Amino acid sequence: MPQGIGKIKIRLPKTIRKGQVIAVKTLITHPMETGFRTDKKTKKKVPAFYINDVSVYYGDTLVTHADWTIAVSANPFMTFYLKADKKAPLKIVWKDIKGGVYQKTVQITPQ
Repeated sequence: MPQGIGKIKIRLPKTIRKGQVIAVKTLITHPMETGFRTDKKTKKKVPAFYINDVSVYYGDTLVTHADWTIAVSANPFMTFYLKADKKAPLKIVWKDIKGGVYQKTVQITPQ
């Protein structure tokens, strides 16, 4: 696996009120190769390698799921909205077509 793949950043608001709908911003380092690009040096097709499954859990509940395809850019950035109605971990899990699983968990603590 190439170095640096799976590095994850999640950004939450600094202050979260209970019941507030918050923007969750996340970025993952991943090349997201379509399988259509040709390597300029070798003249061979670069094999497909992309994230195809994203799941978001708030506490024990799956709050959103996405099936991605080759149409997502490298190092994908995603924003979604969540109602922060309880103190619980927020876990995001990305899976790619080569079996890689990348995840990160942050704590949401509404005040």
